[in-house]
Amino acid sequence: MLISPPSLLITDDDGAFRETLCSVFAPRGFHTLTACDGAEALEIVARQPVHVLLTDMHMPRLNGLETIRQIRQRRLILPCILLSAGCDDTLEAHARDVQAFTVLRKPVRFADVTRAVHQALRVTYGWGDADVAVS
Repeated sequence: MLISPPSLLITDDDGAFRETLCSVFAPRGFHTLTACDGAEALEIVARQPVHVLLTDMHMPRLNGLETIRQIRQRRLILPCILLSAGCDDTLEAHARDVQAFTVLRKPVRFADVTRAVHQALRVTYGWGDADVAVS
């Protein structure tokens, strides 16, 4: 069942990066939400539907892994994409442990992040490219 438009929660302590990602996804049919850290992201997820979470690893209050871990503890089905400049085998192993959908290395290419979001929608909800604009 398609819920239109899909909600994308962009969580990063860099406001300019959040706004840049909003400017990439909003024209592609997404309802974009933003949070400055994991604690704020959890508050948003508790209040309204979110279909995909994009979260930075290194943030104040609650980092990306801990945010995903808490989402899993709440038994939410929510694909979580972790972004990190310090991506290595250890971080990727921790991301697998908390069932992150994928890990992307910063600086991230817009083509890579849009592809990951579309793949998360397809795998998690069965949404195809016709359900969300692709480009």
